[in-house]
Amino acid sequence: MLWAGTDDGLIHLTRDDGKKWENVTPKDLPEWSMVSIIEASPHDAGTAYAAVDRHKLDDFNPFICKTHDFGKTWTRITSGIPVGAYVHSVREDPKVKGLLYAGTETSVYFSADDGAHWQSLQLNLPTAPIHDLAVKESDLAVATHGRAFWILDDLSPLRQASSAIANEDFHFYQPATATRLHFPDNVERRRPVGDNPPKGAILYYYLKSKPADKEEITIEISDAQGKGVRLLSNLKETKQEQPPEWPDQEKPADLLPSDAGMNRFAWDFRFDPPVQIHGAFYAGDPPRGPLVVPGTYQVKLTVKGKTQSAPLNVVIDPRIKNQMTNADLQSQIELARKVQQDIDALHRAVNQIRGLRANLLTLEKWTASGSPNNEVIAAAKGLDEKMSPVEASLIQVKMKNSQGNLRYHNMLNEQYATFNDLIQGIDQSPTAQELLVYEDLHERLTVQLAKWQQIQATDVPALNDLMRKNGVPTLSVDSGQSA
Repeated sequence: MLWAGTDDGLIHLTRDDGKKWENVTPKDLPEWSMVSIIEASPHDAGTAYAAVDRHKLDDFNPFICKTHDFGKTWTRITSGIPVGAYVHSVREDPKVKGLLYAGTETSVYFSADDGAHWQSLQLNLPTAPIHDLAVKESDLAVATHGRAFWILDDLSPLRQASSAIANEDFHFYQPATATRLHFPDNVERRRPVGDNPPKGAILYYYLKSKPADKEEITIEISDAQGKGVRLLSNLKETKQEQPPEWPDQEKPADLLPSDAGMNRFAWDFRFDPPVQIHGAFYAGDPPRGPLVVPGTYQVKLTVKGKTQSAPLNVVIDPRIKNQMTNADLQSQIELARKVQQDIDALHRAVNQIRGLRANLLTLEKWTASGSPNNEVIAAAKGLDEKMSPVEASLIQVKMKNSQGNLRYHNMLNEQYATFNDLIQGIDQSPTAQELLVYEDLHERLTVQLAKWQQIQATDVPALNDLMRKNGVPTLSVDSGQSA
C-alpha cells in the first residue's frame, strides 16, 4: 500500500503495489497546494496524515489533514498552530498511537490527541523552518533549514502526556530504559559541535509550583531488594568545594532542579558518594560511589510528604554485552563497595580528628583566658600529639592545593582515590593484582583506624575526667559526617 502526494494538490492511494491508483484527494484541499509529506500510520493501515504547504500561493495558514478510512474522508487538524507556521511535515510516534509531531516554518508542535489540539515543542530550538522529523527509538530528530540538525532526547514524558497531569501537584514520569555507561569527567565544549545527551538515566518530574525556600524534594533510588542506592535532594549542602582541576572538568550532577513545570535530572548510575573531607584536594573529582550493576531499580519522588514511584530498568552497554558476565560485574561491584566503605571510614576518621582538634583549640583558648589550670592544657596538647600521626597517615596534612601531591607523598586517602578510579574505569572482573593492592590498602587503613579507636576509647575519656575535676565542659567525638 502506497500513498502519493503531488505538488499540484492531489493525493492518490494504491493497495496493489501500484497496479491501480485511486484519487483520494480531500474535497476541501485547494487547487495547486503542495502535499509536502504523507505519513502512513505505523499503527493502523487505514490512517494517514498529510502536511500541505501553500505559502507559494501567499497562504500562510497551517494545513494538516488526517484520514482513518483509506482516504474516503479527511479531517483538518490544525487547532493550536498559529497563522504563519505553515506546515512542512507531520509524523506519528511509532510507539504511541495518536501522538503526532509537526514541523512548521517557524517551530515544532506536538499533539497528544491525534491532532485535535497542538502545543509548541520549541524549548531551546532556534526559530527555523522544520522541513522533516524522524522518531528514532526514544528520540525526536528534526532537520531544519539553516540551523542544523537537532535532537530531543527521550520522548518518555510526551508519550505519557495527559490532561490529568496538569491538575496534579506533582507527577513522576515512568523513566525510559537506561544504558549503563561510563561518562567522561572532562568534556571540551569549545568546538562547534553538538552536545551529547545528558549523562545518565534521565528522570522527569512535573511540579505544579516551585517549592518554597528550604522546602526539600527528594529522589530515592533503591535496588530490587529495597536497599538504598542513592538519595538526591534539591537543597544544596553547604561545603567547601575544590576548584576544577582541569579546564574542561565538569562537576557531577547531584542537585535536583525544582522549578515549576517540567524538570529533568540525569542520574549517573552511581551509589551515594562516601563522606567527604572538606578542604581535601584530589586529582579531579573527590571519590564517588561505584556504578550500579544492570537490573531493575525503584525510583521514588517525595514532594511535601507525598510520594510517587516508578521502576527504572538499567541495561548493560551493548558494546560489552558479550564480553562481560553477570558474575564479572558482581565481583567488580563487590570490590568497589568494599573500597567505598573504606574511603568512607577513612574520611570520617579525618573529620572526627579535625573536629576534635578544633574543640581542643577552643578549650586551650578558653582555659588560658579564664583559668590557670595548665594540667588540662597539657593533657589536651598530649591528646593532639597522639592524634596527629594517625591523621598524617590517613591524609597528607601538608597539602594545601591540588598541586601539592607533586611535592608531598600521597597518603592513604589519595592512594584509595586513585585505586577507586582504577577499578571503576573499565568493566571487568578485578585482577589478582588489584585484589592484592586492596588487601594492602585495607590492612594499613585498619591499623590506623584501630589506633584512632583506641584514642577515643582511652585518651578522650581520660581528658574528660580531668576536665570534669576542673569544672571544664567535656569533649565528644561526632560521627565524622562533616568537618
